[in-house]
Amino acid sequence: MLDILRDSTVGQLLNFASRGKLCSYPEQRPGYLVPSRFLVSSAPTTSQGDDEDHFPRTPSGACTLVNAPGTITTPKGVEGDLEKGVDVAPEVNAEKAVPYPYLVDWEENDPDNPRRRFFVGFLVCFLTFSVYIGSAIYTSSIPSLMATFGVSQVVATLGLTLFVAGYGIGPMFLAPIQEMPKFGRNPVYISGLFLFVLFQVPVIFAKNIGTILVFRFLAGFVGSPALATGGASMGGKSARIAIGLWSVGAVCGPIAGPVVGGFAAQANGWRWPIYELLWISGAALILLGLCMPETMGETILIRRAERLRRLTGNPLIKTQAELDRKESETFIGLATENFIRAFQLSLEPAVFFANSYIALVYAILYLWFEAFPLVFNDIYHFNLGVGGLPYLSFMVAGVFTFTAYVVYQKKHLQPRIENDPNFRHENRLEMGLVAGAFIPISLFLFGWSARPDVHWIVPMIGAGLYLPGVYGLFQCIMVYVSVGYPKYAASILAGNDLFRSTFASVFPLFGAIFFKRLGLGGGCSLLAGLSILMIPLLWLLIKHGATLRARSRFAEY
Repeated sequence: MLDILRDSTVGQLLNFASRGKLCSYPEQRPGYLVPSRFLVSSAPTTSQGDDEDHFPRTPSGACTLVNAPGTITTPKGVEGDLEKGVDVAPEVNAEKAVPYPYLVDWEENDPDNPRRRFFVGFLVCFLTFSVYIGSAIYTSSIPSLMATFGVSQVVATLGLTLFVAGYGIGPMFLAPIQEMPKFGRNPVYISGLFLFVLFQVPVIFAKNIGTILVFRFLAGFVGSPALATGGASMGGKSARIAIGLWSVGAVCGPIAGPVVGGFAAQANGWRWPIYELLWISGAALILLGLCMPETMGETILIRRAERLRRLTGNPLIKTQAELDRKESETFIGLATENFIRAFQLSLEPAVFFANSYIALVYAILYLWFEAFPLVFNDIYHFNLGVGGLPYLSFMVAGVFTFTAYVVYQKKHLQPRIENDPNFRHENRLEMGLVAGAFIPISLFLFGWSARPDVHWIVPMIGAGLYLPGVYGLFQCIMVYVSVGYPKYAASILAGNDLFRSTFASVFPLFGAIFFKRLGLGGGCSLLAGLSILMIPLLWLLIKHGATLRARSRFAEY
């Protein structure tokens, strides 16, 4: 339990402020014995004309601790270099492949290895949910906002649009920080969540619609890292299952928004759904601040190396990430490279199709927030609070969908990956052919059954069938582009987030007019037709994707 607090943001701050006396690590406690391999050799090599002159040897027992912890004996020949901070590490020895003698790496059954922490999965899911729910919880406030500020539905809906656009743009600038081992993921997660909570206050006390729109965009922007890199924090042998569970939480976030906010808005006006968002995200901030550890392994090792350097006075103790780091690597450089590469990769045929298909299903998902009030409030005369309950059909479908996904992974896909020598990356997309069929079925059933002479449960079932489609397509397509372009997965995912969020953010602005002009049946039929056209294109990608990747300079064939 104390280790959980120590590894959290609060524990890290206490450790820093107390100089290691509070929430301390083993390297900071009295009596800690430094492994001999991290101590400077008492018998440095003296061979001449050999690159091995640059390797201070570390024979077992050559150096011992004396006096207080942190005091070591060092050879005279090396002591001066250490005091001056001279790096006597090997500069060129690739031909001899001599291991770096002061490398900090994971120990066997290392308790600090993030891939051994199952609890992290729950925390990342809660973080993602607490931010994602902020998009659609706002929809319950739209009618009251229109009445309070005297604005049109389109203007009031901008609060949803700008939030979604914000968490599409944010990863292009914030995700590169999380790719730098020096910073890690946790500082961006926690600082972003802190600002997300803080930005709810100006919205709650806003005196005009402009203030609401500005801070809705900023809240989406600072909360975006959880949505862009949350899946990357899931590791271990069951990564696909963990990411699948995280995806269920991510999808259920916006769906739960109208359910949570509907009754509050009905009883107390537009501010109360935002109060609920403040409470949910505030609870997440407290829980994650006290319990969330760093999830990037390179960052954990770098901090361990820093403690060992302070303890031993040996500046040669380094991690592989530090050895590989380029001196010219900066945040601005990474952000620029990530931004440019995201657009370059979007021109790849497979990536362009992935972005287009996911953007379409994502846009339709946000159109549900305009279609549901037209059906359940206007046709079936549910009040504002009860009108949010039909969204629960998505969550019920999500339980069965995730169960089927786990069975598919364990019983079908994983055995093929391990045993089929002819297995290709494109075979991961086969699930999308089945998932893609759910989308037009859902749209046809919802659109043409939504009328007074048909029971309300029928369009609700139709809406629930959309969840297997959007979930299955997200999983198989995102995994496919990640493993097909492994070196550039972060850029692909950031670019996809930008593309789909920007595209989807516009749809709620014309959703009500779209369905009123074409009718629910006609509007859903048009969307279903577009979805049907994507299925043969997905089949073509399965058949010819390997050939396309073989011609790409980015893909791994």
